[in-house]
Amino acid sequence: MKKILFLFSLIAVISCKEEQKPKDFMTFSGKIIDKNSDSIVIRNETYSKTIKVNEDGTFKDTLKVKTGNYSFYDGGESTSLFLQNGYDLSMSLDTKMFDETIKYTGIGSESNNYLAEKSLMQETLFPPSLFDFEETEFKSALSNINSKRISFLNENKNIDSTLYRIEKENIDKFEGEYLEYYSKQEEMNKARAAKFADFIGQPSPIFTNYENYEGGNSSLNDLKGKYVYIDIWATWCGPCIAEIPSLKNVEKEYHDKNIEFVSISVDNGRGYKNRSKEAAKEGWKNMIAEKELGGIQLYADKDFESDFIREYRINSIPRFILIDPDGNVVNADAPRPSSPKLKKLFDTLSI
Repeated sequence: MKKILFLFSLIAVISCKEEQKPKDFMTFSGKIIDKNSDSIVIRNETYSKTIKVNEDGTFKDTLKVKTGNYSFYDGGESTSLFLQNGYDLSMSLDTKMFDETIKYTGIGSESNNYLAEKSLMQETLFPPSLFDFEETEFKSALSNINSKRISFLNENKNIDSTLYRIEKENIDKFEGEYLEYYSKQEEMNKARAAKFADFIGQPSPIFTNYENYEGGNSSLNDLKGKYVYIDIWATWCGPCIAEIPSLKNVEKEYHDKNIEFVSISVDNGRGYKNRSKEAAKEGWKNMIAEKELGGIQLYADKDFESDFIREYRINSIPRFILIDPDGNVVNADAPRPSSPKLKKLFDTLSI
């Protein structure tokens, strides 16, 4: 009898140990409202997996991963994930407000909610024209940014220890890396200025009959006799959106001067369901209304393929252009609204 009892006890111990053996996979599920694609992709430098998204926006699959950072891509936008085997992670999001609506539940949710919240926090953390600051101001801004990052990390000590270590290492290297980059900025600025130097003093490329948000159409020649500061942007462009508050402030400060502020949208369907250009145009109109954008708001006729955009060799945005009252180019790569260099330029020209 004692031998039998011992045998049962041994079996129970072995079974218990087998139950405690960590999983060599994880599950990832969720629901996407207004999905951009019929699949999502999870990937990093060494891993990639495509997961089918059902008609109702739901998805579920198992993944075998190495613990670390991954990217989630839904066919329109992306976000960061922290994954490891053993997780049972569920995600929800609405593509109309992608970053703002990402939420996680289940095992692994603490670390991934941290990453989603950090992404939102950092959208307002970095001054858009940080590298235009003078060195003393630049160093002060870096210190302030890093202090906020440290505080945010310390408020989230419940995240996975590996992720915490990675985040802490990034914070520790942050100021040194940015200072090194700042020291190279002078050479980069000279190279960029040289790239567009051939425009200076030349007649500007023109746009004709671009749709005007206020109604009708507008052309560049309609604005001769005034300086024209042009903002090339799109509703899906984060850095473009970040410039809006500064642009509104500059418009307000110079509203009675001899200058017109023109914003040209190159929205091409990116960020909208099925990359719909019709939806993109509606999104453009909605954002102008929601953010109460001023100046002259125009819609390019062929987005990035428009003659005006191509002649100015624009392949990334935001891009800013300054034209003089005679229609000649002052600067084909003008300072951003958030840059202290813009007002200095305006003052030099006595606008």
